[in-house]
Amino acid sequence: MLNLPKGELICNQAGQINLAQGVRRLLAAFSLMLLLAGVGSPANASQQYEPMADHLRLALRTALSAPVAPRPIFDSVGHRIHWMAEMSRRLSRRVPDFNERTELIKTIRYEAQRVGIDPQIIFALIEVESNFRADAVSHAGAIGLMQVMPFWTRVLSDGDVRQLYEPRVNIRYGCLILRHYLDIEKGNYDRALGRYNGSLGRMTYPNLVYDRLDRNWGYYYVEPPKPLPKTALNDIKVEKP
Repeated sequence: MLNLPKGELICNQAGQINLAQGVRRLLAAFSLMLLLAGVGSPANASQQYEPMADHLRLALRTALSAPVAPRPIFDSVGHRIHWMAEMSRRLSRRVPDFNERTELIKTIRYEAQRVGIDPQIIFALIEVESNFRADAVSHAGAIGLMQVMPFWTRVLSDGDVRQLYEPRVNIRYGCLILRHYLDIEKGNYDRALGRYNGSLGRMTYPNLVYDRLDRNWGYYYVEPPKPLPKTALNDIKVEKP
């Protein structure tokens, strides 16, 4: 079980995900067998409407309508260059257009960061939900990259479901919804992902997301060592005898 305090990143550094990759892959394989057998299929599941307090609805609406920041946050220029290049490489087959891919990558990182979720989890979730197809529509009616249910547009906006086909808007909805579920579940990713998929209490869907995270989207960056500062000792020339 992944159980984290609000806003804590889970994939930034090696070893932060507690379950062993091999164990999770076995669980994911078992989940896939269940899907093929038609048991607990997440493709037929969806987020469920739950009444919420007015102050919570207002907070989510405010977050949804906040202006978009010009760029996501990185630890350094080197980190930004490495991460952008690596994510672009991994996503190139699914999103061939370079400009579209770059904008999507930046949007995922920014929207995840602003709600305190590791961007790598969002990449994995999108792969499971839509395989990065902005026009994807499920049998249950979920729309877009993060398969957002249309009722959210009535709860948080003007009810226009067409906005969910816009990648930036869809990702903002999806990240806010997952953050909302994480808050409800006190940081428990197993249960929050189950809520997101409408399969709370079953591990089929969370295991699929964790498997994609392990296989395709885990990321670890080590800042290269900085050159030693020049000192008087560097200037001393040792003469050969």
